Amino acid sequence: MRVEQLEYLAAVTRLGSFRRAAEELHLSQPALSETLRNLERELGVDLLERTRLGAKISSGGRELLPHIAEVLDAVSRLRQAADEQQNVSRVLRLGTVHAATATLLAPAIREFRTAHPSTQVEVVAARQDGIQRQLSDGRFDLGLVSYLLDDEPPPGLHTIELLRGRPVVCIRPDSPLASLETVTVTDLLAQPLIAMRSGYVMHRYVHRLLSGRTPSHSYSADGTEMGKLMVAEGLGAAVLPDYSVHGDPLERCGTITSRPLADDITELRVMIQQRHAHAVPRAARDLHAILVRRASVPRTR
Repeated sequence: MRVEQLEYLAAVTRLGSFRRAAEELHLSQPALSETLRNLERELGVDLLERTRLGAKISSGGRELLPHIAEVLDAVSRLRQAADEQQNVSRVLRLGTVHAATATLLAPAIREFRTAHPSTQVEVVAARQDGIQRQLSDGRFDLGLVSYLLDDEPPPGLHTIELLRGRPVVCIRPDSPLASLETVTVTDLLAQPLIAMRSGYVMHRYVHRLLSGRTPSHSYSADGTEMGKLMVAEGLGAAVLPDYSVHGDPLERCGTITSRPLADDITELRVMIQQRHAHAVPRAARDLHAILVRRASVPRTR
């Protein structure tokens, strides 16, 4: 049994509707329904009466409702007490696929530190599936991940879009590709390619872009930051999100540059994710708010 299951049950009971509860909890209705079915199977009690007009607490559920309310109230008090204690000195853990690290995340952490000088921010590089798993387990407070435009975020996490951009070819200024206004797939295949490992959205995108064709030589990198460093060292070109290249220190000092891909209209998104929770630590709420606000400010090259 998980606390989230009881919180979901309370929301359905309060709102009288799976649809309204799913909207409030940022879940799909099937995911919400299955979660509560699992709780009913675990308890051996039909907690809800489901009709075409909505859902209401069953007689068996009504008998358990005071106990559920006590549990949720105790959990709320525990979280509040922990939050107050952690605000004095705690570790905030953020998982990232290194999307917009230099242009969004680093400035946000610098701003956050002025308000939370005793809070240690631990930035952990990981693949998207690992970030989402550790968010669900409560081991990460926040996660920064990348999506293709038509990807659907997982229903069990609260997700907000921060940035939207396009894939670009990241190269050194002395690369043969730097003389081109746009880079075709044929141009790209003629150069050594620094690709992201499986599990990153750019791995999936490049695989689709090349359609089975192979470059002259290729490397595999673990995240965009390593990809940019390999480009800076002259090992080849990398296809990366523009928001991970534009404004990066390596670009500002002239070590790397970028060119758009020809005939490509793909859009990429940076999303911030956190688990659904009745109470979120203030430090995590504050960093979340800073990232959302900074992402909404137009950026210039």
